[in-house]
Amino acid sequence: MEQYWSLIQEKVCRKCIDGDGRGNCRLPSTLTCALKESLPEIVRIARETQGGSYEDSVNALRAGICSRCVHQLDDGSCILRSTLECALDRYYPLVLDVIDEVHLGTFTNAQ
Repeated sequence: MEQYWSLIQEKVCRKCIDGDGRGNCRLPSTLTCALKESLPEIVRIARETQGGSYEDSVNALRAGICSRCVHQLDDGSCILRSTLECALDRYYPLVLDVIDEVHLGTFTNAQ
């Protein structure tokens, strides 16, 4: 998981609106980044849905992670997703790219 997280910090967290532009998170201490909190599950879902459609991957994400999130309501809606405040939802395409890079061994440290 360390390799995934390092590359996510390099390629995703640097672009995150909740970050400092260098990969460091600036979320309040009362909040946890959904990417970091759910990384093992995210990787598992990405690997299981690899080769399928993006929609299949998102549906698996919703069923596997969002369904257990305290922010998702019983009807499946989520205030964080609807306001673009969920890092997992916002950056999922970039995270999938990172997971593919690690899985295929094509990642590079571009610093």
